[in-house]
Amino acid sequence: MEKINILIVEDEYIIANDIQTSLESMGYEVCGMAASGKKALALAKDLSPDLILMDIMLKGNMDGIETAAKIQKKFNISVIFLSAYSDDGILKRAKETLPFGYLIKPFRDRELKAAIEMAIYKQKMEKEREQLIRELKQALEKVKLLSGLLPICSFCKKIRNDKGYWEKVESFIHKHSEATFSHGICPDCMDKQYGDENWYREMKDKDILS
Repeated sequence: MEKINILIVEDEYIIANDIQTSLESMGYEVCGMAASGKKALALAKDLSPDLILMDIMLKGNMDGIETAAKIQKKFNISVIFLSAYSDDGILKRAKETLPFGYLIKPFRDRELKAAIEMAIYKQKMEKEREQLIRELKQALEKVKLLSGLLPICSFCKKIRNDKGYWEKVESFIHKHSEATFSHGICPDCMDKQYGDENWYREMKDKDILS
């Protein structure tokens, strides 16, 4: 099983190193560390991590929430927020980026591991859902449906297609649906064609034709 690659975005060096040590002891791979939003964007592009642990209060022009929003828009990478703050304003902004988790500092290793495992699971389910949607769309594209008003000749019963050409009913339906035709004769036509034939009347009387 491949190791999960995690990018740490934390502007406190000691905290970042502690998180790295904890992650590696749990069996995760730390593919990089960033102390600013700008650096995080660059590493997200270059390293394509499976998951990002993002401190909210970063130094510089971008905080963690703005950085996460840009990363998700450009690279669609899952983010878990790390913060010592949990006031309503921050939580509201954080929720708008649809994070895969939110941990309040200080947190324990087991809390970090649980958050990561849940994020990876949700990420896996999301990918499977997206794959299912793609497969359903492909299946629907193969389904041909007939709809609307179909011009049909009153005499020969041919149907006019959207290019203005007339074609047989069975040919038209075959092109525009998944249906195929087999030949048969309905009871009314049997009566018209063979009603005067003795063999037909005998078979009909014996109920052989039903």
